[in-house]
Amino acid sequence: MNKPEFVYTIYIKTTPEKLWAAITNAEFSRQYWVHGIISDWKKGSQWRHITNDDNRTVTVAGEVLESVPPKCLVITWANPADEADASNPSRVTFEIEPIEDMVRLTVVHDKLRAGSEMALKIASGWPRVLSSMKSFLETGTALNTWAGREYESAKSQR
Repeated sequence: MNKPEFVYTIYIKTTPEKLWAAITNAEFSRQYWVHGIISDWKKGSQWRHITNDDNRTVTVAGEVLESVPPKCLVITWANPADEADASNPSRVTFEIEPIEDMVRLTVVHDKLRAGSEMALKIASGWPRVLSSMKSFLETGTALNTWAGREYESAKSQR
């Protein structure tokens, strides 16, 4: 069975170091993603994606497979509350390449289970998060990352 793969490429007027911080720094990621991302980002370390509310719920977690600041980060990605997802995590690769006064970020999310809830969520989630991150890095103002979610949910169920 084929496993879905999503590839997103975005160009951002920033430096590789600032982009790396946007991806790996919890306080930075909260600005554009609404959730914090916690880890020491060393190979073999665990990472967690946690909500900003008082519950601080872990919504996604995984292991750091490769970390080469500020060029490449490879992590496993799974919903810890979904047993099938947690036992067979997908993988996310962030490739950062400077081009003159901007950076090309390529995000590859692969090893997903076909038809899984995670595959459905990331298909719309990554474009929103990456667009918000780009806006935040370039203007200092993030997008309302999850605006209109109800509309998309209803649309996908048609």
